[in-house]
Amino acid sequence: MNNTKSIYYPPGGILIWIIIYLELITFGMAILALAYYGSEERELFHNSSLKLNKTIGTINTILLLTSGFFVAKGIHFFKASNVKKTVSYFNWAMVGGFGFLVLKSIEYYEKLEAGLHMDYNSFFRFYWLLTGFHFIHVIVGLVILIIITFSIRKKQTAASFEDIEASASFWHMCDLIWLLLFPVLYLLF
Repeated sequence: MNNTKSIYYPPGGILIWIIIYLELITFGMAILALAYYGSEERELFHNSSLKLNKTIGTINTILLLTSGFFVAKGIHFFKASNVKKTVSYFNWAMVGGFGFLVLKSIEYYEKLEAGLHMDYNSFFRFYWLLTGFHFIHVIVGLVILIIITFSIRKKQTAASFEDIEASASFWHMCDLIWLLLFPVLYLLF
C-alpha cells in the first residue's frame, strides 16, 4: 500500500481541510467574542466559571486526548496493513468519545438542575452554545468513526486510506476545539 503523497496534499484530502478550517474559524470567532464579553463583565464571568465542574472538564479533556492518540495509532496500524489492531484502536477511540458524551451529558444535567440554562447570563449563553456545538461535532465524529471502522472490517469494501485520514482529521479537530474551549471556559475566568 503506497500512501506517500506530496507535501502539498493534506491528509484526508483538501475538502476535509476546508471543513476543518471553517469550523476552526467559527469556533475561533466565538471564543474571541467570549473573551471580549468576559473582559466587559469580569466578575460575572469569573463567578459563573466557578459553577462549572472542573473535574468533569478535566476528565473529558483526558478522554478526548486519549481517543485522539488511539485514532493516530489506528492510522499507524492501517498503514502497516494490520486491520485487527486498526479496528481495536478505533474501537478504543470510540469508547473515549462515548465517555466524553456521557460525562458532558451528566454535566449538562447538573447545570439544568441548578437552573444554569442558556438564558441565565451571558457566560452560560456562551457555555451552552460553544459546548453544545462541540458536543454535536463529537457525535458526528463518532458516526464517522463507526462507519469507517465497519468499512475497515469488511474485506471486500475496505475503506480507502484517504477516507481513514479524513475521519482521523475530523476527530483531531474535535480534540483541538476542546483544547481551546476547556481552558477558556473552565480555567481562565
